Amino acid sequence: MKILAIEHENPTAKAADFAPHLDAEARHAWTLTQQGIIREMYFRADRPEAVLVLECESLQAAKEALATMPLVQAGLVTFECIPLRAYPGFARLFKSED
Repeated sequence: MKILAIEHENPTAKAADFAPHLDAEARHAWTLTQQGIIREMYFRADRPEAVLVLECESLQAAKEALATMPLVQAGLVTFECIPLRAYPGFARLFKSED
């Protein structure tokens, strides 16, 4: 299952609160990428928040994986998780008129 995960910063967090966790966050993201959980990782162009595409067995598994991230554990960010499914509209292009 593909899951879109959108990071939301804790509004009370200061920039300095993040600094001690950033190396660990990058290392853990790399670990989840190597495990095949994180498939794509981006930053939004309009603000410094991450957008991840995950591949997990379930929405709950995605939430559990994200809960292991150092910034989540420190209470600095949360993730909104959105389950995705394949777009079915292309099938209409190939329906037989018969």
